[in-house]
Amino acid sequence: MGGLQSGGGTSAVAASAHAGCERFRLTDPFITRRTRKALAARIGHPDAGAGIPEARWTRAMTFESLVHSELFVSELLTQTVGQLGLARPEGVRRRDCHGTVAATATELASAHLKAESSGEATMVTALAVPYLDLENVPDSTHVQPDFAIVCPREEGGRTVGSWLIMGDAKDYERVRSRIDDGRMLKGFLQVALGAESVAAWSGLPSGMRVHRYGALAVPRNAFLQPEAVVELLDDHRIEVRTRADERLKAKAGLGDDFPADEDLLPYVAHLTANFDPRSCVTCNLFSYCRAELRDCGDPLAVLTEIGIDRLRRPAVAGLVSDPGADGTGPRSIVNQVRATVTGLPSWTGRLRIDPCGSPGTIDLVLVKSDTSALGVHGVAVRKVGADGRSAWVRRVFADPQSPLTRRAVMRILGAAIREIREAGLGAVHLVVPDRPTADLLATAADSLAGVELSRLRWQHDLDSGRQALTFDGEPATLPEPLHDDERLAVSFLLEEDRARAMSLRTPIVDVRDVLGAHVTPGGPAVDAGRLDYLLTWAEATDPLDHRKVSDAIAQQPETPGARLSNVASDAIDKARREEDTAAYKALVGAALDYRVEVLERAQRVLDGLGISRLREVHRVLEADAQEIWGRRVALQASDLVRFSRMYAHWRNAHVDLLDADRKCFDQLICLVDTSVARDRATDAGVRELALATVIDLDPIRLEVRSRRLVDGSQVVALHVGDRALVEQPSTDLKIQRGSFKLGQMPIGTLRRLDGAEGLAWDPTVVPDLAVGDTLVLADATWFTQFKSGHEIAVKRPSLDDRSAPKATCTPDAYAENPEEHQWCCRPHTVAEAEWADTLAERRSRGELNPEIWPPLVDEERFDVSRYEVAPLLVPTPVAGDLTVDDLD
Repeated sequence: MGGLQSGGGTSAVAASAHAGCERFRLTDPFITRRTRKALAARIGHPDAGAGIPEARWTRAMTFESLVHSELFVSELLTQTVGQLGLARPEGVRRRDCHGTVAATATELASAHLKAESSGEATMVTALAVPYLDLENVPDSTHVQPDFAIVCPREEGGRTVGSWLIMGDAKDYERVRSRIDDGRMLKGFLQVALGAESVAAWSGLPSGMRVHRYGALAVPRNAFLQPEAVVELLDDHRIEVRTRADERLKAKAGLGDDFPADEDLLPYVAHLTANFDPRSCVTCNLFSYCRAELRDCGDPLAVLTEIGIDRLRRPAVAGLVSDPGADGTGPRSIVNQVRATVTGLPSWTGRLRIDPCGSPGTIDLVLVKSDTSALGVHGVAVRKVGADGRSAWVRRVFADPQSPLTRRAVMRILGAAIREIREAGLGAVHLVVPDRPTADLLATAADSLAGVELSRLRWQHDLDSGRQALTFDGEPATLPEPLHDDERLAVSFLLEEDRARAMSLRTPIVDVRDVLGAHVTPGGPAVDAGRLDYLLTWAEATDPLDHRKVSDAIAQQPETPGARLSNVASDAIDKARREEDTAAYKALVGAALDYRVEVLERAQRVLDGLGISRLREVHRVLEADAQEIWGRRVALQASDLVRFSRMYAHWRNAHVDLLDADRKCFDQLICLVDTSVARDRATDAGVRELALATVIDLDPIRLEVRSRRLVDGSQVVALHVGDRALVEQPSTDLKIQRGSFKLGQMPIGTLRRLDGAEGLAWDPTVVPDLAVGDTLVLADATWFTQFKSGHEIAVKRPSLDDRSAPKATCTPDAYAENPEEHQWCCRPHTVAEAEWADTLAERRSRGELNPEIWPPLVDEERFDVSRYEVAPLLVPTPVAGDLTVDDLD
C-alpha cells in the first residue's frame, strides 16, 4: 500500500471528464491509497485500454521540456505578465525546483527577493507544493505545477511585494487553428488547484501574493512552440476547493485504517457510477463498471450500458422486452435499442444523397502519428474518374512529423484534384473514413497556408532591401514556396474549412456519417463512431451479440480512421525509433491496408442502396460553390485564407447566408429522410412539421397532432408511412436557377367539418392512402408556393461570393484597376506585400515585438518556428497510472 496519494497526476479530480461520477471521485487515490489502475486490478477487472501511447507520451514530455527550456522562458514569461497588465520586468531568469517542497520554498523566496530588490521576473519550474490542508500530513504526495511566474507587485508606482502567477503546461492538439474549450477548462482547473494549494501553504514568502489569474502554456502551432494563455481563476478555485473538501470529508469518514484489501470490492460496489460509454472509456474502472451492468439482473440495465440518456430510458424501456413495440423516443434511439435487442441492424430506408463512388470523388485514408499533432506515417489515395476507380497510390513516410511529409501528402492529394478538374467531372469531393482524418488534413493545410503567407511577406521584405523578421522580431528563414499541386490541395482543404460552417457544403465526405444515416447498429452509440463497427452491423445477416462485437472491435490492433490504437502506435513508433525500416514499412503498410479494406467495404454496402432523386440537387449546390473556389485558385486570390481570418463585414454578412443555408438543408433532409422528418415533427420547438393519422378516406380526414397546423392551414404531405413522396415517380423535380421545384405534391387546406372528428384535407393531388397511415405534414408556407396548387419549391441559398473573385475578374483585372478590385481578386502576393510594408512601418516606430509593451500576441500563429520540427526527447517509460485524460 502506497502513501497518501493527494497530488501530482491524481490531484485535479475537479478537472477530470469523470468529475460528475461519484464512483470516480470517491475512488481517488487520496482515499484508497492506490492508483485507480491498481484498484481495478485488485477488484478483478484490470484496465487494458485507458493507457497512453508511447509516442503521445514522448510528445507531451517534449512539450513540457520546451516550456521549461531557456529557449522560451523570456517569451512565455513576458506574454503572461504583459497580458495581465503588469509592469515590464527589468530582467528575466529561470529557476528549477527539482520537484521537492524544500527547493520550491527556497526558490520562491529567492525569486521574491529578486522581484522586490531589482524588479526581475522569475519563471520557477518543476514545483512541488503541499496539497490543500495536507501540509502537515506525512507521506502525502504533492501538487506539482509545471511552472509559476514571480514578478514585482506594485502599488502607487512602487514595488511592495511580488505576484505569484501559477501555470501548467498542456500539449493540446490544435484542430483547425484552435483548441477545444473543454480541454482548456480542464487545464485551468489544474492551474487553479496549484493556486489554491500554494495560497494555503505556510511556505509562501511574506509579501508574495497568489494572482487571481493563471497561465496555461499550450502549443502555438504544429512545431510545439509554447504560448501563454491567461484566465481568471476565481470560479475554478472555488470548484477545486469544493472537490478538495469533499475528498477530505470522505477520507475522514472512512478512517485512517481504510482500506484493507477485503474492503475494496464492497466499497467500490456501493458507490454510484454515472456510467456513460462515451466518456467512461478513458477511466481505469471502465471495465469494472461495464461488467457490473452486463451482469446486472435488471433487463433495463442494457439501456444504461449502451448509453441511453436516463431521461429518455422510460420512452424506450418497452422495447427491451418487446422489440416490435413502437417506442416514443427519437427514431435513432428507438432503432438503436431495437437493434441491440434483436441483434440485427435497423435500416432507415432513406435513399442516398451522398457522392461516394461517383466520378469526381477522391478516396483517402491515412495513418496519423502520435509523435506530432500533424504527423503522418502513411497515406493512400485513389480517384474516381469517368471510367471508374483508379488503383490506390500509397506512400509511407520515414519522418512522420516533418513539414516535408505534410507537403508530400498535399502534393499527392493536389495531383488527384488537378486530374479530376482537368477531366471536367464537376465538383470535387474528398471521401474519408472519419472526421479526425478530415480534421488532420484541414489543420495541416491551415499550417502550410500560414507558412506560405509568411514566406510571401518575407520575400517582399528581402526584395525591398529589408531584413525578414518573424512576428517576434527574430530573423526569419524562408521556406520553399508551395508547389502548384500542394497549393491546390491546401486551398481545397481551406475551402472545406469555410464550408464546414455550411450545412449543404460537402467538399469532404465522412463515409462513417454517410453510412450512419442509413443504418443504426446495436450497442453503444459511441462504438458506431468507428466505421468498422458500423460495417459489421451493416453487413450482418444473422443476429449479433452487441457485446461480442464491441469487445472484438475494441481489442483488434487496427483502426479504420486516422488515429492508431495504442498497440499499433507503440509498435510503429518502436520500429521507427530503432530504425528498423522493413518493420516500420510493413506495420504502416498493414495499417493502410486495413483502412483501405474498410473503406472499400463501406463503398460496397453503399453501392447496394438506392439513389435519391435529390442527390443531383446536392451535387449542383456543391458545384456552384466550387465554381467560386475555382476562381480563387485561378487568380490566387483569397485561396489561402482560412475561415477565422475573414473580414468582419464578411462575417456579419455570413449570418444571413448561414440562415438561408440551414433552412434549405432542413427542407431537403425532411423531404428525403422519413426518420428525420418524423423526429422533427414530434419536436415541440419545430413549428413547420407535424404528424397526422388518416382516420377516413371519403372525405380524407386526418387526426393532426399539432397546435399550429389547424383549421385553415394549408399543408403538404412529405411522407406517407415510410414512403418519401419526393421519391415517387409521379413527383416532378426541376432544378432551377433560384430554386428546386417539386410538382404533383399533395397540397391542400385543412378544414373542420361540423360534427366530424379530425380535420378534412382536400389535396389537389391525392396520394395513395389507407386508414391508419401516418403522414408527415409540413406547413406549405414553409416552402415557396405556386398557383397550380400542387407545386412547391425549395429556395436555393445565396452563394458565399464575398471577398472572392467575380465571374468577370481576369488575371489582369486587379493590376488594371486596383481600387475597383481590391476586395475581390487582389492576389495574395500583393496583399501580403502591402501587409509586409505596414508591419515594417510599425516596427520602425517601435510598435511591434520585442520593443512594445505589453507584447503583442500572434493570433495567426503562422510563423515558421525556430526549428523546423521539435526535437523529441529520448522516450521515457509511460506513467502507468495515468490515462489520456491526464494529458488532455
